[in-house]
Amino acid sequence: MQIPGEYLKGRGAQQNVTNRFSAHSHEMRDDFLNHCNQEGDEPQNLKTLFIDTFPKTIVNKVESPDVGMGYSLNPYQGCEHGCVYCYARNSHEYWGYSAGLDFESRILVKRNAVRLLEKHLTKKSWKATPIVLSGNTDCYQPAEKQFKITRSLLETFLKYRHPVGIITKNALIQRDFDILKELAAYNLIHVNMSITSLEEKTRRLLEPRTASVKKRLETVKKLTDMGVPVRVMTAPIIPGINSHEVLPLIKAAADHGASSVGYTVVRLNGAIGGIFEKWIRSAMPDRADKVLNQIAACHGGNLNDSQYGRRMKGSGEFANQIQTQMELGRKKYLKGREKEPLNCDLFEQYRPGQLSLF
Repeated sequence: MQIPGEYLKGRGAQQNVTNRFSAHSHEMRDDFLNHCNQEGDEPQNLKTLFIDTFPKTIVNKVESPDVGMGYSLNPYQGCEHGCVYCYARNSHEYWGYSAGLDFESRILVKRNAVRLLEKHLTKKSWKATPIVLSGNTDCYQPAEKQFKITRSLLETFLKYRHPVGIITKNALIQRDFDILKELAAYNLIHVNMSITSLEEKTRRLLEPRTASVKKRLETVKKLTDMGVPVRVMTAPIIPGINSHEVLPLIKAAADHGASSVGYTVVRLNGAIGGIFEKWIRSAMPDRADKVLNQIAACHGGNLNDSQYGRRMKGSGEFANQIQTQMELGRKKYLKGREKEPLNCDLFEQYRPGQLSLF
């Protein structure tokens, strides 16, 4: 069993935190933990559970002006990747779970996602505009290997010749190269591959259940070779952890064919501040204070800044240094590379699911 105070391997969060919407809370008392230790019992069930859900709608309009997408679709809520910094952790509280370990071990599976997407696309009022998989949690997280919802969604986008974007950090996307190649032939697909570090040790600590750095770079290369435009997201940049890797990350992305790169500066909103601090004091105790102080320096002295237009990039000396490095890296390694806008013109011909004759 896990020894109290010991770093919990294989998970990002080191504990469950109180749900802000719940009237009740609980704590792991030492006497209970000692009892579990003596009896050989586990104090909490860390096995991943998949929970079927059946929402009424699936396409979400993104109101935030600085996110860079108009509509998103999330086939899963919660994410087993366990990235400790993930902004989506807070959304798990709306479902009655914790933003901590629950987020990465209680995965909600939207079983009717494909039917809902088809219903949405066949609305007479809908005009084609890119829909991104996923704006919140990874559509190629480990659950996808079992449920294959993302693959079915891509088949639906192809059927209707509708533009779609993907954000992922999992090499499982390689399974669907056949569909992605067809979408790319009609200029209907953009892929955003998240690569936060080139160091495996850092990757395993920050993102314990994601694909390796090598597999992600390999995926970028294979996608670009088949004509799928790929943007590498070096996000988030965390001062004191991966901020020294900005230029090497951009070079690696360029060397593997990426058309562009993007970034954000980490911000620890909502419950994530406490989760991240608990994690770093367990995983990187020697640099915890330095990292936390530098993150705060990027957000006016706080671990989070919610101001639109400023919250993603931060402010202050550290944030400015990161921005300067990004601009330098783009000019040096990605000059002249462009990403063509997705094709929104074919959809009207395929709205009923077949090509119009007239």
